[in-house]
Amino acid sequence: MSETAPLFEARGLTKRFQGLVALSEVSFRLERGAIMGLIGPNGAGKSTLVSLIGGALAPDAGEIRFEGARIDHLPPFRRAHLGIGRTYQLTKPFPGLSVLDNVTLGALFGAGGGERDRAKAREQAREWLDFVGLAPQAAQHADHLGGPDRKRLEFAKVLAMRPKLLLLDEVMAGLTPAETDSAVALIRRIRDRGMTVLVIEHVVSAIRRLSDRLLVLNHGQLIAEGEPAAVLRDPRVVEAYLGRRRA
Repeated sequence: MSETAPLFEARGLTKRFQGLVALSEVSFRLERGAIMGLIGPNGAGKSTLVSLIGGALAPDAGEIRFEGARIDHLPPFRRAHLGIGRTYQLTKPFPGLSVLDNVTLGALFGAGGGERDRAKAREQAREWLDFVGLAPQAAQHADHLGGPDRKRLEFAKVLAMRPKLLLLDEVMAGLTPAETDSAVALIRRIRDRGMTVLVIEHVVSAIRRLSDRLLVLNHGQLIAEGEPAAVLRDPRVVEAYLGRRRA
């Protein structure tokens, strides 16, 4: 596959729930090494789009292509093996397991089928815990972590899967401004490791600084795409999203 091809492409993605159109003919490309922000009001279809990409949902129409190959028929675990990983709005560590064991499970299940050697998987898990700043809590039970540290654990778990495409669903929700700045810096470091990132976020100041390009959804339709400053000045975006937030 040519390295000049986009890493990911959506073509006319449509999803309905009992007649309600959650996404309508959404198309976009995601280039390798980019950080793309995804914004829109509540109910716009953002999490539905991420669930379609990750495989938790199947599209009613359209195509999903990853590294040039069509993947919308593949189950989530096959997409993970190809190199697609995601986080979730609600952090759910594996209960009863240590922080280290949570991340080790990620290393055992990921791109290429995961690491086969448990000792190597634990070594990789320690490296990712250090990367996200959780190394001191490695032996702690994961379900005892506080909110910000749970978010760091979500990062470590999915990074241990060695994704090529990382889908982040509101990882900055509920963080303080200082914690948000740390999350922005972490996502940039992730991109510097060669990963491509699609991030859903409501913190507009963070998404403006972080993203190379922005997508904006409203009522399941893609209403704007482009450079962040220009997109955030688009009258349709101001009316559908920013204006409502300022009202």
